[in-house]
Amino acid sequence: MIAVSWTVVATTDQPQLADSVVPGIVLALISVIIPLYLLQLGVKHAEPITVSLLVCVGPAFAIALQLLDGRLGISPLSIVCVLGIVALVAWGVRARSVAARPRAVVVVDAYSTGRYLPAALNKLGADCIHVQSESPDVNLTLDTTGLKENLRHHGDVTATAAALRQYGVSQVIAAAESGVELADQLSAALGTPGNGMSRPRSRRDKYEMVQALRAAGLPHAATIVSGDADEVVAWAATEANWPIVLKPVASAGTDNVVVCNSPEQVRAACAKIIASADRYGLANHVVLAQEFLAGDEYFVNTVSRDGRHRTAEIWRYSKRHLPGGNIIFDYHEPQSPDDPDAQRIARYTHQVLDALEIRNGAGHSEVMLTSRGPVLVECAARLGGGQVPEINLRCLGISQVDLLALAAVEPDEFHRLPETAYRLLERPRHVSLINPRDGGLVPSHEAMAVIRELPSYAHTVMAHPEGHPLPQTIDVVTSPGFVYLISDDPEQIAADYARLRQLEQDGLYSRVPVH
Repeated sequence: MIAVSWTVVATTDQPQLADSVVPGIVLALISVIIPLYLLQLGVKHAEPITVSLLVCVGPAFAIALQLLDGRLGISPLSIVCVLGIVALVAWGVRARSVAARPRAVVVVDAYSTGRYLPAALNKLGADCIHVQSESPDVNLTLDTTGLKENLRHHGDVTATAAALRQYGVSQVIAAAESGVELADQLSAALGTPGNGMSRPRSRRDKYEMVQALRAAGLPHAATIVSGDADEVVAWAATEANWPIVLKPVASAGTDNVVVCNSPEQVRAACAKIIASADRYGLANHVVLAQEFLAGDEYFVNTVSRDGRHRTAEIWRYSKRHLPGGNIIFDYHEPQSPDDPDAQRIARYTHQVLDALEIRNGAGHSEVMLTSRGPVLVECAARLGGGQVPEINLRCLGISQVDLLALAAVEPDEFHRLPETAYRLLERPRHVSLINPRDGGLVPSHEAMAVIRELPSYAHTVMAHPEGHPLPQTIDVVTSPGFVYLISDDPEQIAADYARLRQLEQDGLYSRVPVH
């Protein structure tokens, strides 16, 4: 194109060739080199419409130069030259647009909070292909709204990856705990950005998780794994001191998490855990025992892309310890990103993500702020459960779901966000519902009206439909659901929370009238 531009100027019957070549070079540089530079190097940092306007500057300048400089004239060849530049720019913009167009994103086990992911991906123009693992959480159901395709995995990663290739997959995301390992395997098979296969067990097995932290030199809880209750008792007496915490090695929520204060409680808890399956139907052959971490407990929801982490939210837990040693969620509240403790926890959590090689996807980390600083309870390479994105957007300005979709579809835009991506706009309290006795029922819409009338009431999510039997709440699975209270007045939230708990005690989940 430069040669053509020079020829246009040099063949216009000018007395001095140099007088023609100089404006020709200017025309060539403005009309060709700059647009090409914008297309090849700069376009990825600008919106398509902005780039389109910028690359039109070159041809426009060329036309102005032709009109204003009488020596050049407007020859057919110069017009062809300018039109050629315009065509080149248009082709480049279109090619870049096609290359940058979002492709399909695979979501593995879109349960719980994951049910909001298809809509978030669709909103950004990406198709959502869903894969169901072999062992999903039996307590959750799948919502197929917004899915382009729903595939079942039957144990053969190669076959499932082959079935996915036709969709032009750009990334594989684990939405729920049951999908973490399969998402890693499919990502490796498809060659999409993932977390690698050098330490996949450390992202599921809580003992391997602690070993990864130890290897990275990060604070961690004293931990052993054993199928022998006597070995656990001996370890508690010599290494950890009482109390200790027992749990399955690869479950989620508060499934069979027990605080033990004596050898007798350890033996009973070990027998119970080993005799049962975890939330995903897998047998527990051993028990994980950890030192009891004293302090305030927080959870940190994050999203990562290419090893760069963003914090979507930090909340502080309030939990209840039941008489038998079980732990249940009571409520949790978000922490200001400006709070020094929240900042310490966020920095530590990002180090944990690096140690576990969570480079792409969501993260849900539970961290205890102890006298020696933040210490990990456990970390999961998936979305945090029990979220409602619209509440997060209202109160925090962002949700982990939308942030995860952005990282998958628009990584450059994701990378421009600050490391702490949320703000505290309003003050919510997420209240876990607790059925205090066995034999209850999910209350009717009319019975729940008394909760909806609370001044700070914002939203309710029930785990089961109206009239479904409810056992006594002993963990996450047996909770009837949760309620969001939102108010700038802490006293109003406290009063409404107390009223809600009283309604539960007065028979909210039974046929006894609520007063």
